Amino acid sequence: MTDATRAAREVLAAARERAAALAAGDSSRLTALLHPSFRWVSHRGDRFTREEYVERNTRGPLAWRSQALEEPEVTVVGETAVLHAVVRDVVATESGDEEFRMPVTQVWVRSGDGWVCLAGHAGPRLEA
Repeated sequence: MTDATRAAREVLAAARERAAALAAGDSSRLTALLHPSFRWVSHRGDRFTREEYVERNTRGPLAWRSQALEEPEVTVVGETAVLHAVVRDVVATESGDEEFRMPVTQVWVRSGDGWVCLAGHAGPRLEA
């Protein structure tokens, strides 16, 4: 296995761990997977810092049930990786669980022995 292949698998595992932390509402685990300078742009164009993102996704009005990565592709260049995928999100809303599908791009950087997400963008929503 090449170093790039190994790194791509590690990034995908970290991205799946991030998704599991979202679904569990685990703010500590989610924070640990996000770079201190993390930035996110939602499918609506909302922009979040790490603190805002964690707050909104673990203690805000949005309750995650699950997030699955479909068709993930990881490109690794040195200590940086870009993940492209389609996410299938299930979130609890006032009217019941709702499913969303949308493309997502995440930028991951190597940090110590692992990978942390530096930035991401989701959207636009696709037909479920």
